[in-house]
Amino acid sequence: MTNNGPPNDPHHSRQIHSHRPQGGTHQAEQGVEKVMPEGSARETTSGSPDAADTPPSAAEDVHEAIARLVAENVDLKDRLLRALADAENVRRRSERELNDMRQYAVTKFAGDMVNVADNLERAMSSLPAELRDNAGPFKTFVEGVELTEKELLRSLEAHGVKRLDPAGSRFDPHFHEAMFQVQDPSVPSGTVTTVVQPGYAIGSRSLRSAKVGVAS
Repeated sequence: MTNNGPPNDPHHSRQIHSHRPQGGTHQAEQGVEKVMPEGSARETTSGSPDAADTPPSAAEDVHEAIARLVAENVDLKDRLLRALADAENVRRRSERELNDMRQYAVTKFAGDMVNVADNLERAMSSLPAELRDNAGPFKTFVEGVELTEKELLRSLEAHGVKRLDPAGSRFDPHFHEAMFQVQDPSVPSGTVTTVVQPGYAIGSRSLRSAKVGVAS
């Protein structure tokens, strides 16, 4: 059997052993070089400033949208309340004007009828007392005129027109017209002592002021 020299050569064996570790070390270093850049890339991506800023920006947009909707809701509610208040004011004003129209629509007619009542009263006050007491047709005529005057005043009152006879009451410039003053210590100052002409009121307004004398 022939013995080959190279396999048993110690020098050759050392070269082989020394070559293998170098190759293994080189491959390990290459493996480290391949792994490290990938890890560095992942760390760079995860720590990017742009990725960290995205959620706060979206949250700010949501907060701004909510604040805008809340402000619009408050504004719409305020407009609604104002509109309801205006509608209520219009309703009350219309109702008041309608009531005034119903109550004071007869003002002109009532003023004319007041003049008729004054004439009837003057006619009755001008009759002598003995003629009123006499029996017969003339007395019946007087009673008929008195009934006509009473019925006229009743009709006026049914339409909101009331006769004012303020004798003994406190003087009211809204319904009374002072014609003169008299010294009368028996009554307080400002008391109506004499009624020259009765007045008339329609509703809460004066249709015609009563002409009176007032105690001073």
